[in-house]
Amino acid sequence: QTELRTSGGGSVQAGGSLSLSCEASGLSANENCMGWFRQAAGKEREAVAIIDKAIKNSATRIADSFKGRFTISRDSVKNTLYLHMEDLNPEDTAMYYCVAGKKMYGDVCPTRASAFAFWGQGTQVTVSS
Repeated sequence: QTELRTSGGGSVQAGGSLSLSCEASGLSANENCMGWFRQAAGKEREAVAIIDKAIKNSATRIADSFKGRFTISRDSVKNTLYLHMEDLNPEDTAMYYCVAGKKMYGDVCPTRASAFAFWGQGTQVTVSS
């Protein structure tokens, strides 16, 4: 049984930082793509960052707004994915989800939410001004 146990999140003031963790279990060998999505109230889910576990230090940042502020990393021994977020602003307030899934045709990780088969329970991040 596949499970993505997400922890971290919480409330922080603008300019602060938070870290999220996602402990994965039960993933098959070909489910190499893991990452983070977020969904703010009234908005669609958007990709934050995706990592290809098959490639060391490989990560794809989806949006420029996250560059320099968010860092995705992985501990392969602990089967845990991390998202460290700095310089948070109120627009970062959202539910953050850990995802996992297979690569697409062309041996690349997807960036669409619908392409990921497994989702964590989500953790709320609230940034106050």
